[in-house]
Amino acid sequence: MSDPDTLRDSFVEGMSRAAASVSVVTTDGPAGRAGVTVSAMTSISADGDQPTMLACVNASSSALPPILQNGCFCINVLRIDQNDVSDIFSSRLPAPGGDKFNCVEITAMPSGAPRLVEALVSFDCTLISAEKHGTHHICIGAVNKVVTAPEGSPLLYGMRRYLRAEKH
Repeated sequence: MSDPDTLRDSFVEGMSRAAASVSVVTTDGPAGRAGVTVSAMTSISADGDQPTMLACVNASSSALPPILQNGCFCINVLRIDQNDVSDIFSSRLPAPGGDKFNCVEITAMPSGAPRLVEALVSFDCTLISAEKHGTHHICIGAVNKVVTAPEGSPLLYGMRRYLRAEKH
């Protein structure tokens, strides 16, 4: 059996090698507007009454309570040229005028969650469940609408930095 600290360190190092697309998860409603950068999101199923997706949101994120209370979220997959948007929504860079949403153009999706107009793809979701595991909440949503950009490449993150996909 491995030492827990050693196992955690090797897990974190190993996961840094698993490149992922970068998304901003947004919400709006009675609990207010909020958004946060995430790299852990994926589809669950395309079948059933509605497709389903999940997004993992850090329990310490100021965006989590509004997501849970508003009961909706939009997963906005960022384009390759939107690392500044990622940095602002992750609080690595200061928000212009004190509001993260000042760095993007937004429009409301059917759930009320904001869609980043320039995102590569946006998935509007109604929250159907959320469960805390360790430091994160797994937020599962039923997809209401999908908006895709006509072209573009996703912003990727791996090896603790933004990556550029090579074109072939």
